[in-house]
Parts: sequence; structure tokens; C-alpha cells
Amino acid sequence: MDLKDPTDFGRAYDEHSPGVYRAALRIVRDPALAQDVTQDVFLRLWRRPRTFDEQRGELGSYLRLMARSRAVDLWRESQAAGRAGDRLRVVAGREEGDVDDLPPDALDRQQDRATMRSALHALPPAQREAIVLAYWGGLTAAEIARRCGVPLGTAKSRIRLGLTRLRDELPQVA
Repeated sequence: MDLKDPTDFGRAYDEHSPGVYRAALRIVRDPALAQDVTQDVFLRLWRRPRTFDEQRGELGSYLRLMARSRAVDLWRESQAAGRAGDRLRVVAGREEGDVDDLPPDALDRQQDRATMRSALHALPPAQREAIVLAYWGGLTAAEIARRCGVPLGTAKSRIRLGLTRLRDELPQVA
């Protein structure tokens, strides 16, 4: 089968796309994401058909392996994004009840969070996003660059500049 030939590629798609979709769906558990993974797998194959070597195995197995790999990547990203979102909601969000009902330690933590929220809101949005993704989301600079669609150097600069501005905004700890 010549995957550079549109007719052969179309037949391969018709034959293997349901299996690729099912492999992705088992991992991401979201039909829309599974469709995205399926499209991504076949787009990669279309752009670089020579990555498949018939000597090493069957096309369906190769495509399902690519789908599982991409689906796991998306699943991990969504897990990190969920953690980042949860942490951001804590940092930027809600107050913790009436001040009179809180013990002294909780009051200190509440004041620290309010100070941090204020300092974060003073940052430009791109720097704030990079800081939150790095420190509360646990993402690396490379992951932040991919997620934000910027070069790695830009992501690193946003983190560094954001940290510098936060240091200037936050009161010095004695």
C-alpha cells in the first residue's frame, strides 16, 4: 500500500479510523477529543507517510499505537490543566467564610492569599498565566510554551519577568 497515493490513503483511513478512534476514546473518554486524536494521527501519517514501515508491523497496530500515545499526552495535559485550574481558583477566587469564625492561622493564610491574588492581578495576563501554570499547575516551561502556542524562550521570559514583578509587588518577608 502506497500511503502517498490519495486513493490508498483513503482506503487506509476508511479501514483503520474506527479502531484509531476507539483506542483514543478509551483513554480520553471524550468523543470530541477522540475525534481530534484520530484526525491528528491521520494528518501526521499523510504528512509523513514514510514513518510507517511495513517491515515492522501492521498499519492498524501502528496507527492505534500513535493514537494511544497522543491520547495519553492529551489526558496528561488535561490533568495538569485541571490541577492548575483548581489551584488558580483557590488563589484568585473565593473567600473562606466570615473573618470572625476563622482561627488565627487561617486568617494569616487568607491574608497571604489575598496579597498573592492582588500581586498576581497586577501582572500582565501573559506573565500571570505563565506563573500560574508553572507554580500552581506544575507545568514545565516547554509545556507552557506548547499550551500557549509561544516559543520556549518566550515562555521562560514570561515566567522570569513575572517572578521579578511579583518580588517587587509582594511585601518583603523578614
